[in-house]
Amino acid sequence: MSNTPTTAVVEGKHTLTIDWFPEVLPDRTPQSSVALRTVDGAATCGVLYKGASAKTVVCLMHPRENFTFHYLIPGLLRSGASVWAQAARSVGNDLRLEHELALQDVAARLRFLLDAGFEKIVLLGNSGGSGLYSFYNQQSLLPAKDRIAKTPGGRQTHLSAADMPKADGMIFLAPHPGQGQLLLGCIDPSVEDENDPLSIDESLDPFNPANGFSREPGETRYSPEFISRYRQGQIDRVARLDKVAHEMISARLEARQAVKGKVATRRQKLVASHTQIMTVWRTDADLRCIDQSIDPSDRKPGSLWSPTPLISNFGSVGFGRLCSPESWLSTWSGLSSNAALKLTAPAVAVPTLVVEFTGDQTTFPKVIAGVFSMIGSSDKTHVRVRGDHHGRPLEPGEESGRSAAGRAVGEWLRERSFL
Repeated sequence: MSNTPTTAVVEGKHTLTIDWFPEVLPDRTPQSSVALRTVDGAATCGVLYKGASAKTVVCLMHPRENFTFHYLIPGLLRSGASVWAQAARSVGNDLRLEHELALQDVAARLRFLLDAGFEKIVLLGNSGGSGLYSFYNQQSLLPAKDRIAKTPGGRQTHLSAADMPKADGMIFLAPHPGQGQLLLGCIDPSVEDENDPLSIDESLDPFNPANGFSREPGETRYSPEFISRYRQGQIDRVARLDKVAHEMISARLEARQAVKGKVATRRQKLVASHTQIMTVWRTDADLRCIDQSIDPSDRKPGSLWSPTPLISNFGSVGFGRLCSPESWLSTWSGLSSNAALKLTAPAVAVPTLVVEFTGDQTTFPKVIAGVFSMIGSSDKTHVRVRGDHHGRPLEPGEESGRSAAGRAVGEWLRERSFL
């Protein structure tokens, strides 16, 4: 591959090649479980899988998920790379996840790997890991004094005191443009009252037949006028939630000041020690998951959560459902989060690979094209393979997208002399 931006396309249906890329580790793979402490005192852990290369290690991490058993690990090992797979401090927990603090987890891990003797570090951001790693890369390139000092909620980040080793390569696998940007695209703007999850503004309801919705699969069609109003409504709702988050934080800080001044009422003393929880209902309503004519792709009807968003949108599980006000602003707000690729991808100057799954129900072709265009590196490559967001086959008998993605990553690593 040349050192100019290119797009490589892997098309067609393939026979499953179990012998090349089984989702099991190669025999006798050395593994080490490691616990690490960050500069701000948090605990994080990971597993080091030692491959043929003692020079290059590929890193996997997600801000909310445990990637120590990620599906790409066997393929990376078979390609010759060593792999570090990490669990963040906030695994499975949005209540305390602030991306600025999660950067400390990445920094501690990279320092450990360099001290262990690795010479080249490649960051592989899958899904939400793309926003985390791109954000880390941006901050690691800045002088310590210029790094973000406070989270959007006002907490000290301690990034100026962190040792933040730089990466030598970046891989974005099924990336979305950041957790907040993702939610901005799928939050339901028809919620009239945040305290009533069943309140509906019919003029913005994506499941109202008057707005173009049909219960018949594939028949929903939204007008450009409705799409425009809907997207503005999404921005407006996120802005309202930002306001709620800031008010919650301000009330707590004001009560703490009263306590320090020894003039606090009993109520203020309680408020000073209490962190309110935001419940954000109805966050599975991306129009592109309901009307597949919007940014068409190989994706199946429905969303990441359900083939029927009409049901899942009102369910208990979804993006950003429970947050502290600080985690909402740092992670899930498309207006306040610093971990947005539109802010951080231009700083990526190292060789970069973007792997797109063509049937992704979370990230769509125009979004991926936008992500690719924002990446600052002059050496960047875009590969498309068939698969859903998790790399599973789109049709029975097809090769897994995980297999094709694993091959593409291995080839790219070799061609860039990482292996």
